[in-house]
Amino acid sequence: MSEATAAHQQHPIGTYVKVWILLFVLSFFSYLVDFFHVHGLLRWTLILILMMLKAGFIVAVFMHMKWERLALIFAITLPPLAILVLVGMMSAESHYVNTNRIEHFAVAPLK
Repeated sequence: MSEATAAHQQHPIGTYVKVWILLFVLSFFSYLVDFFHVHGLLRWTLILILMMLKAGFIVAVFMHMKWERLALIFAITLPPLAILVLVGMMSAESHYVNTNRIEHFAVAPLK
């Protein structure tokens, strides 16, 4: 890429404004989760979904990942996704172990 094309490569300001407004709306929904006292698994599911959406928009637009090559996008996004999958698997296994411990040894978990 020559200097002339690199100097003229600009992203429209409207894209940034739209994403900023969308981030504001997602943050407002995150606030509403607390305002309406949502509890339990639904609360954490909504908070994590909204958090991931906001992080995705920030990385895609403000960190210019949307305009990068697909190989670079995969190199940056796949390792954190693999870690999330492994953490989910460990969480499921810990629940299984805890349930078996209570069932077979009749010992309540330590708090």
